[in-house]
Amino acid sequence: MNASVHSPVTIAVAQLNLTVGDLAGNADRIIAAIAEARAAGADIVLTPELALSGYPPEDLLLRPDFYRACAREVQRIADAAPDLTVVLGHPAEAGGLRYNTASVLRSRGVLASYHKNLLPNYEVFDEERYFEAGAAACVFECKGVRFGINICADVWEPGPARAAKAAGAQVLLALNASPYHMNKQALRLQVLGARVTETRLPVLYCNMVGGQDELVFDGASFALDGDGSLAYQAGTFAERLDVLRWEEGRWKSAVQDPPRPLEAEVYEALKTGVRDYLGKNRFPSAIIGLSGGIDSALTLAVAVDALGAERVRAVMMPSPYTAQMSLDDSREMVRRLGVRYDEIPIEPAMQVFAELLAPQFAGLPADTTEENLQSRIRGMILMALSNKTGAIVLTTGNKSEMATGYATLYGDMAGGFAVLKDLYKTFVFRLSTWRNTVAPVIPQNIIDRPPSAELKPDQKDQDSLPPYEVLDAIIEAYMERDESPREIIAAGYPEAEVRRTVAMLKRNEYKRRQSPVGIRVTPRGFGRDWRYPITSRYQDEF
Repeated sequence: MNASVHSPVTIAVAQLNLTVGDLAGNADRIIAAIAEARAAGADIVLTPELALSGYPPEDLLLRPDFYRACAREVQRIADAAPDLTVVLGHPAEAGGLRYNTASVLRSRGVLASYHKNLLPNYEVFDEERYFEAGAAACVFECKGVRFGINICADVWEPGPARAAKAAGAQVLLALNASPYHMNKQALRLQVLGARVTETRLPVLYCNMVGGQDELVFDGASFALDGDGSLAYQAGTFAERLDVLRWEEGRWKSAVQDPPRPLEAEVYEALKTGVRDYLGKNRFPSAIIGLSGGIDSALTLAVAVDALGAERVRAVMMPSPYTAQMSLDDSREMVRRLGVRYDEIPIEPAMQVFAELLAPQFAGLPADTTEENLQSRIRGMILMALSNKTGAIVLTTGNKSEMATGYATLYGDMAGGFAVLKDLYKTFVFRLSTWRNTVAPVIPQNIIDRPPSAELKPDQKDQDSLPPYEVLDAIIEAYMERDESPREIIAAGYPEAEVRRTVAMLKRNEYKRRQSPVGIRVTPRGFGRDWRYPITSRYQDEF
């Protein structure tokens, strides 16, 4: 194309934090972004995928009234932008069929609509349950430049971008609700780079930001020129409206936010998940049961950073097996963070349960039953405080524990939101060490000492589990990469540990089904993208 004959086109990228189902509230945010874009001289406003409804709306998409409400808000947004072109992501119903749609709004009406062609039905996505696939390209013109539209999964395969090019597109606009996991942005850049190479179409990628149940969206919107070079890079985990110019065949932008270290990125994901889960569900505050261990320490640090010290309460519930250093370290950490702190010894409750159950347990040796009782006493206390105050209990278990069942149902698993649910124990240590480089809020002794549940004398995690470096590697290979035990053993891991780990993972699916929702930060977390049967006799390949 001869780009020089066209006037520059100014495009505002609306990287927004939206709430599923809050149609009026989301429309208000979009309209506010339009007003900001207008003041900045924008010609086009680009929103994320399903911006109006939030993502993922799940079974709200099965309700006919939901689409009628969406249609009313689409018109309200169109009325608010008579002088601009708005590319709006929203659910739409047409001819009795449901679509994941991007509509081009102009002059108070819908100029054109594009229906998402490729519906993902893998990982956390379930779009074939709700939508029909579109088949046609959509190209619209602004100031003599022809813009094509793709939606999220469309750009992960060659077809839709090629169809846009064949329909006359000179620039590709991509609306996205792409959830975060570690190293996701590098993957996006690789995939979009391939589309640019295939089509020579420059692309502008607008992504959603914020937390929605177990998912977090990192934003990180970007633009690639026709030669594949990165022309614009937005920051992560923050709402923003950036203005770019398409001029003389290239993107013009002063925004190039540098990438963060992985630890900083993951920490921001956890903060975003906590802040938005509490904020969007209107919880006033959070309660965390401290143990003196690293998991509860990191959970407390994340909660305070996300919510502020005034909205976080820490409760230490020592038993006769709680080490003095656990008490000392917990007291020091809450002093550093400035949160409310209470100590509620559980020995009196332990004695009551021991007397109550003595006739039933007569002649039977002590075992994990007594250990689990301690955990369940603590869970009851935390839930009582939650019920009385309206605060949500943040659980502290990590992915290694969830995989192996090294957690107590109705005990340390009791709560409303699991902050570390998708972090391996080894990464918990890594992230805690990184957090202390920002400010030393976690006492070093908590990081250095061997992990222990402290439910019996001299207890250590490694009494019951393989070393965490070995355990986490086996879980990651089996769960995230679907490697067989035979392949994991061939990679050099001890057969006995592989057998034990896989058996624990399979045996404890019933616990994970009852665990709180938690923040997903790996390519495969226990939740939407892990769906294994509780009852199963499948035998793995050894």
